[in-house]
Amino acid sequence: MNAFFQSLLQTLFPSTCACCGDVLMAGENQVCINCLSKLTATLYTAHDDNHTERLLTGRMPLANATSLFVFRKGNTVQQLIHAMKFHGNSELCILMGRQMGLELLQSGRFDDIDLLVPVPLHWRRRLQRGYNQSELLCRGISQIMSRPVNTSALVRHRYTHEQSRQAAADREENVKDAFRLRHPDDLRGKHILLVDDVLTTGATLVSCGEALSEVNSLKISVATLSVAGQ
Repeated sequence: MNAFFQSLLQTLFPSTCACCGDVLMAGENQVCINCLSKLTATLYTAHDDNHTERLLTGRMPLANATSLFVFRKGNTVQQLIHAMKFHGNSELCILMGRQMGLELLQSGRFDDIDLLVPVPLHWRRRLQRGYNQSELLCRGISQIMSRPVNTSALVRHRYTHEQSRQAAADREENVKDAFRLRHPDDLRGKHILLVDDVLTTGATLVSCGEALSEVNSLKISVATLSVAGQ
């Protein structure tokens, strides 16, 4: 398609920002520059003993962990996550995964990762949503870091309620024993990066970690797109 028709389509059917809904200007992709400037960065990735690591250390086997943005009720990061999870914006998931990959690669702390493993969705929720946003984050990370994505070794075998709708005290019980290993040999001796979109109490990642702990000689790191703010 030549530049004239691309320009015409953009005029007739303008793309809008996934966060604020404003029309995107030339050069903007999915999120406008104004909203990008409002994404509160954690600056965790280059540093150990960060808040994300402290949330998970002692609760699951953990090598390194990071989160890119701070999630607070009503902030631009929440709007971004909602666009990814509830508004069918699969392209945004991959774009944000690429951003994660760039930061992970730049830090040097995740260079020995062998596999990318998304926190799995139950098949019923995947059918409702049309995709697993964590898997698409992994696809974006893979484009930058050139690491394979494994979606078959860890599965969610029990349907659970949305964690965001659970009280903090109930989240651990909601996802208890929700995950199961299907092909543990695929992970043996590997360093995996477990990927999710939001970290709040850590209950979901810890439940994944409990299932993964059955694999011999497995090293686990964690990366989430966002973490709930203090």
